[in-house]
Amino acid sequence: MNDFSTLELEHDPRGFATLWLNRSEKHNAFNAQMIRELILALDTVASDTRLRFLLIRGRGKHFCAGADLAWMQQSAELDFNTNLDDARELGELMYGLHKLKLPTLAVVHGAAYGGALGLVSCCDMAIGTRDAQFCLSEVRIGLVPAVISPFVVKAIGERATRRYALSAERFDGQRALELGLLTDVCASAELEQRVQAWVQTMLLNSPSAMRACKELLREVAHGETTAGARRYCENAIARIRVSGEGQEGLRAFLEKRTPAWQARELKP
Repeated sequence: MNDFSTLELEHDPRGFATLWLNRSEKHNAFNAQMIRELILALDTVASDTRLRFLLIRGRGKHFCAGADLAWMQQSAELDFNTNLDDARELGELMYGLHKLKLPTLAVVHGAAYGGALGLVSCCDMAIGTRDAQFCLSEVRIGLVPAVISPFVVKAIGERATRRYALSAERFDGQRALELGLLTDVCASAELEQRVQAWVQTMLLNSPSAMRACKELLREVAHGETTAGARRYCENAIARIRVSGEGQEGLRAFLEKRTPAWQARELKP
């Protein structure tokens, strides 16, 4: 566990990490310190080649209630350039999470407002409870969801983003599933069981292949069928086939045995 004031970074011996937002007394609301610590935590995770994937969760009753009120009050008293510095730091967090090489899974319960919805959108996948509450609440207080907007559009589409960013309506986990923001929903009482099921599923997969797949999907995100895209994809499959885990996976499949990365006990 790392020495953070607003976060906890836990490493599971099975080869994944859980990044906990840990300001439960403030409903895990963002402030400048939490944003800085999130950036540092992601740097730590990115440099650890032993990790297979990352979970992002919130301690207490809520995933994250958005921006901390005291921090927002301080921001209102700052000049343009200082606010720009704050926005750039938030941008570094969101873009860093979006570009992280290992797979990311957000686990959402309670509230996920404002910037929290950005965190969820930046993750590769997200699961949550049916009664979780989501909101792009910025226009209610005279602001806009500026830094997170590209990632929200990617997650739920332009039309839905227009609706929820301009209306500031709240929507629940079931609606988030329909929009594509969540991958899976469950009752609150079933959340821990569902998390473990997802962990077990991810542990079945080749760590190197998941990282390579994430890089591949970033390259083909726009669905272009250009000559350059074709060459990239052809090279991608050739590289992974001759890699150590690629060779092990193919041999294990043909020999009808468990591949080496599944050899460790998958139960906690």
